[in-house]
Amino acid sequence: MGFYSELKKGIFKDNPTFRLLLGICPTLAVTTSIKNGIGMGLSTTFVLLGSNICISLLRNFIPYKIRIPAFIVIISTFVTLVDLLMAAYVPELHEALGIFIPLIVVNCIIMGRAEAFASRSPVLLSIADAFGMGIGFTVSLSLISLVRELLGSGTVFGFDLLNSFYNPAVILVLPPGAFLTMGLLLGFFNYISGRRN
Repeated sequence: MGFYSELKKGIFKDNPTFRLLLGICPTLAVTTSIKNGIGMGLSTTFVLLGSNICISLLRNFIPYKIRIPAFIVIISTFVTLVDLLMAAYVPELHEALGIFIPLIVVNCIIMGRAEAFASRSPVLLSIADAFGMGIGFTVSLSLISLVRELLGSGTVFGFDLLNSFYNPAVILVLPPGAFLTMGLLLGFFNYISGRRN
């Protein structure tokens, strides 16, 4: 497969959230506002990109028996970098995302791509895979966040859009709303996929 095919695959065909159902914990927890969704998606993309590049470059030097601990060390290095940068430059977002930033280390999207792709592929394809999966994850989080924030608060990016004529469905910004939104969007995308096939 080429660079473009790998990139496109993560966004559409193998979207981590809507097709593979990976990374559901942060998806459900942080998508109360679109700022949080985009912040979490971009943080995960950065970690995915950095770890895929390093793992792909080192794939022939990491012994098979210790590959998982080696992957975790590489991934945690990038997570620590993201955590410190967010704390320094976007402290409000850092506080809003809280424990879910350090938990990127054990996010199954990151570990899955390290094991299934970066450890077996050249660097350029690993970059494409990381960007594709990262963009797919960011778009998914942003879409769920948009629905939850707009219908649950009547706002988007904090701007009041609907409150003058709409009574917000507060349940959508609560934990059950995450499951409802995710389930409805999954059903919608499965329906669209079924129609295309």
